Formats: sequence, C-alpha cells, structure tokens
Amino acid sequence: MTVFNHFNFNVLDLEKSLKFYQEALNLRPVQEKNAEDGSFKLVYLGDEAGTPFSLELTWLRDRKEPYNLGDLEYHLAFVTDEYDKLHEKHQAMGVICYENPAMGIYFIHDPDGYWIEIVPSKN
Repeated sequence: MTVFNHFNFNVLDLEKSLKFYQEALNLRPVQEKNAEDGSFKLVYLGDEAGTPFSLELTWLRDRKEPYNLGDLEYHLAFVTDEYDKLHEKHQAMGVICYENPAMGIYFIHDPDGYWIEIVPSKN
C-alpha cells in the first residue's frame, strides 16, 4: 500500500510563509528538521483535522532570489466547510488570484507565488 505523506514548497522567507499559512489556512508546524550547519530548515505544516498529509516548507539559507515558478500549473487544494467565510477572509487579505464561480472554486497565492485551490465541501 502507498499513501500520500507530504508536498513541498520551497520558500524564500520562512517566517513570512509560516505567518501566511497560519492566517490564511490555520496550518501549524507539526515537525521541524534543521541542518546541523544551518544551511536549511524543513517545517511541516498540519491542518486542524490532524490529517496525516502535511505541507513541507523548505527554507535554504543561501537562497537570495525568489523562486521562478515558470508556467507550471500545479497547485495544492484544500476542502472547506466554511467556504464563504474563508473566501471573505482571503478577499480581505488580498490573496485571491483567480476565481471560477461556475465551478464554485477559487485560488489564493502564497508569498512565493504558489497557488492554492479552495474547494467547498459537498455537504
């Protein structure tokens, strides 16, 4: 059996990213790994439900320029039972980068430009 474990985003400013993910999606650190020489730090974020899947934020000490995400169209998706409330919050934060009302979804972007899809739960 194979199961999902985590997905990685490389981030330029770890503290800014941690603040964003906590404020926007209520994700919190559940595990950290630090290089002995301080060259990198991995912070794994977990959700409120305690699902086993996590988002790994990788910070590299010597990285000075923003990551070039190119034309890649991959994204991370979250399902929420508080869609309207979350949409209002993300709108106030100014992080909504694309909306598709016909599909009932929208996307936000994090400080490094990664896209995150917000999907309403099907109650």
